[in-house]
Amino acid sequence: MDYHLKPIGKTCAATGRPFKPGERCHSVLVERDGQFVRLDFSEEGWKGPPPDALAYWTCRYPESREEKPRRLDTESLMQLFEQLMEDPNPAQEKLCYVLALLLLQRKRLSLEGSREVDGVEYLEFNGKMGEGPFLVRDQQLSDEEIQQIQHELVSHLWQQLAA
Repeated sequence: MDYHLKPIGKTCAATGRPFKPGERCHSVLVERDGQFVRLDFSEEGWKGPPPDALAYWTCRYPESREEKPRRLDTESLMQLFEQLMEDPNPAQEKLCYVLALLLLQRKRLSLEGSREVDGVEYLEFNGKMGEGPFLVRDQQLSDEEIQQIQHELVSHLWQQLAA
C-alpha cells in the first residue's frame, strides 16, 4: 500500500508562524476524514502529540533553497530573434518586439530610429556585430504586458533547454 504525504509545511499548524530555515520542527501524522494528514509544529507550538496521532517525529526545516532568477545568455536570445525575423509570423510580433527590447537593454541591438510603412510604425534595430537592419513593428505594449511576455519567454526557453 502506498502512502502519499505532503512535504513539510511552511507554517506552524498551532501558531501559524512561518518556519525559519534550520529550525527544529515536530511533525505528526493523523487521520482526518479517511485521509492521512501531516501537521507540522514549531517548538513553541508543540504541546506533544495529539491523542489521535498515528506517528510523530522531529526534523529540521530545510535550509532556504531560493532559486536565483535564471538569466538566458544574450547570444541565445539574439539567435532566437534572428530566427523569428527571418520567418515573420503575425502571431509572434509581440514576442519579436519584447525580444528586441531585451536585446536593446543588453546592448546587443541598437535602435537606429523608426519609420512608418503603410501607416504602421516600425522600429529599426541593428545588431552590434553588423546584423540587420531589423524592422520590428512598434507594439505599444504596457510595462505589465512586456513583463508578462518576458516571463513567458524565459520560462519557455528554460523548459526547452532542460528538455
